Amino acid sequence: MARQEAVRLAILGAGPIGLEAALYAATLKLSVRVYERGQLADHVRQWGHVRLFTPFGMNSTPLGRATLRADQPRHKLPGDQEILTGREYVQTYLERLAHTALLQDVIETETTVLSVGRKGYLKEETAGRATQPFRLLLRDKKGQERIEEAELVLDCTGTYLNGRSLGDGGIPAIGELSARPQIACGIDDILGEKASYYADRTTLVVGGGFSAATSVVLLAELAKKHSSSWIVWLARSPGTQPIKRFMNDPLRERDHLAAKANMLATRGEGHVEFHANAVVESIQSLGKEGFEVHARVGASKKSWYVDRIIANVGYEPDQQLYRELHVHECYATFAPMKWATALAKQGNHDYLTVGSPGAMALQHPEPNFYILGVKSYGRSSQFLLKMGFKQIQEVFTLITGKASLDLYSGVR
Repeated sequence: MARQEAVRLAILGAGPIGLEAALYAATLKLSVRVYERGQLADHVRQWGHVRLFTPFGMNSTPLGRATLRADQPRHKLPGDQEILTGREYVQTYLERLAHTALLQDVIETETTVLSVGRKGYLKEETAGRATQPFRLLLRDKKGQERIEEAELVLDCTGTYLNGRSLGDGGIPAIGELSARPQIACGIDDILGEKASYYADRTTLVVGGGFSAATSVVLLAELAKKHSSSWIVWLARSPGTQPIKRFMNDPLRERDHLAAKANMLATRGEGHVEFHANAVVESIQSLGKEGFEVHARVGASKKSWYVDRIIANVGYEPDQQLYRELHVHECYATFAPMKWATALAKQGNHDYLTVGSPGAMALQHPEPNFYILGVKSYGRSSQFLLKMGFKQIQEVFTLITGKASLDLYSGVR
């Protein structure tokens, strides 16, 4: 979409990618509006107690840093190599960015985008769709609904808290759906505001990735002060060490977490009982008494009575938002098909070493609709903010028709 005059750009989500995309658009003097259903950077706030793996220099952009230095010269930015918690990241960068002169009037928080369609067109109608604007159904914090229109839409809503199911085959375990409101699927502040909730309780953690590792390490730390705390950790993979480590890992925080979690799993320390090759078969809620959980571990059946359940089994995109649009998704991951295909060709490498598939991989059959950020990776956890920033730079070459456009280049 090369023309820029009178073009309205709607950005869904005011997280790190949504904010940076809005800054890019505002710098180009495009008409932009950002809609966020919660607070600014709501998902980051929910895991704000967790330290990021990557340093600040990888989680910010040259454009963002330069904008803050010009707009708020007294504000001291973190060093490029500094490792922040999510909360620190919000306070020192994202909130500051949102309050710059370029962005302070374009962000609507507590405004939920319920659905996106194309004016005058149903999903099955194809010819000429690009001639009409998108229609966005919005609901504000008072419950009032309205329609807004835009020629361009960037979906940067993320996937956090849209958790996947615990049961075999990826479907819910027996009883899981009714018990779901009592099951945590994010990374709780176990050593902070949720300490009393988990202290001296038995907690079941399900998952074999870094989110599960984080939960287990925090729970084991809590058990040092509360000796009646116990952790049952179930991972689907067969290995005795659930977390993959990378040789000479440049991300020390990531490697430290993997090493500590694997030690807890293999040595049985920290009141941790680990089971590999495990899948949950049924969950029965016992109300205030917790849960009765049945699982298959290898060829054996096991059962536990637990007080809490943390389901760290991954996240997936909310597809309902764009069900009336022509979005081509990968059948395996729910990521945009071109992007998923291009990443698959690069192989299963550490995401630090994977390059961008390029601007054309961001396109859909639906003209001028793009999915950016972690949502563009579907069910995959192989996402870094620096890749999302690269997506922003690339998508604006398509929007403006300027192949060489790069607002990050030459800026510090």
